[in-house]
Amino acid sequence: MTKPSYDQAFWERLWAKTQREHPEKLLRRAPSRHLVAELEELRPGRALDAGCGHGVEALWLAARGWQVTALDFSPTALACGRAAADSLGEEVATRLQWCEGDLATWPVPAARYDLVTCLYVHIAGRVEDMVQRVASGVAPGGTLFMLGHRPIDPATGAPTRAAGQVQVSVEAATAALDPSTWEWLVAEERRRELAGSGVDAVLRARRRP
Repeated sequence: MTKPSYDQAFWERLWAKTQREHPEKLLRRAPSRHLVAELEELRPGRALDAGCGHGVEALWLAARGWQVTALDFSPTALACGRAAADSLGEEVATRLQWCEGDLATWPVPAARYDLVTCLYVHIAGRVEDMVQRVASGVAPGGTLFMLGHRPIDPATGAPTRAAGQVQVSVEAATAALDPSTWEWLVAEERRRELAGSGVDAVLRARRRP
């Protein structure tokens, strides 16, 4: 069997298939519990959701007053997000800017955002380079929040749903950022709720003023 490439075409096919066959899954999906727990007390400002998928976290942020740039390279995923935002009303929808672009090449505006989130993104290249690119968008005093799913469950050695992907890890993220510029608030692995599904890297850092 040919291994997936996890490129733009792969994700667009996957989002289109899910939207066509299981649209109810997209409607029911809740925002990440890690994101909610870590960020719900933050004061709203400008946010970038880098690799937003169908935008459930971007919608959660916008509903709480954030002005959100939601970036993804799947047109189908972005269309799902726009439709969901419209269903929540004009007040929420106008806080969202949906952008089609590849996170590997999209020009991240330097020091623009009070919050940058990047959840479960497959990385084509060095993890450290991607972490630095995404982090460059965080303004002084702002927050970087990232999640990664380990491809192998460290407890069992079994492959997880992220098998074959390269996602952010605690080791790579903490090595990528200069401690004189960044303060790590959370940098740990947490087991997933579903037994046998492995662990997530949960990463939250604050850019020093």
